[in-house]
Amino acid sequence: MGVEFESFDKDREEVTLRFHAPDSFITPRGSVQGGLVAGFLDEVMGWAHVWATDHVEAPLNLDITMTLLKPVLAGPLVGKGRVVKRGRRVIYLEGELFDGDGSLLARATSTAIPTPRPVAE
Repeated sequence: MGVEFESFDKDREEVTLRFHAPDSFITPRGSVQGGLVAGFLDEVMGWAHVWATDHVEAPLNLDITMTLLKPVLAGPLVGKGRVVKRGRRVIYLEGELFDGDGSLLARATSTAIPTPRPVAE
C-alpha cells in the first residue's frame, strides 16, 4: 500500500501514516478505487491499536464503516488513526484520510477484537 510511518501520539493513542496512491489505483473516473481507500483507513486504525499496546496486540475487525467525502486522487495522502475506546473484548477505532493540502477525504470507524499480534517467522 506504499505506507510510511510518521508518528505516534501515546496520549491520544493516534498514529499518523503517509501513503502514496499510485496511478495503478486510479479508476476510469479519476479517483482511487473505494476498496483501496478502505484499505488505507483500515491500515491507520489497525496500527493505532498496535502502537497503543506497544506492539503486543493487533485488532481483528468485526466491521468497518467508511464515508467518502471527496474524491481520493493519485499522490500523497496522510492517514490518522486512533483508538476511541479499548476494552478487554472489544475495541473501537476511527481513522481519517487527508490529501497533501490537509483536506479531509474519507473517514472510517471500526469495531474489532483485540488479539495477540502475529509474529513473522
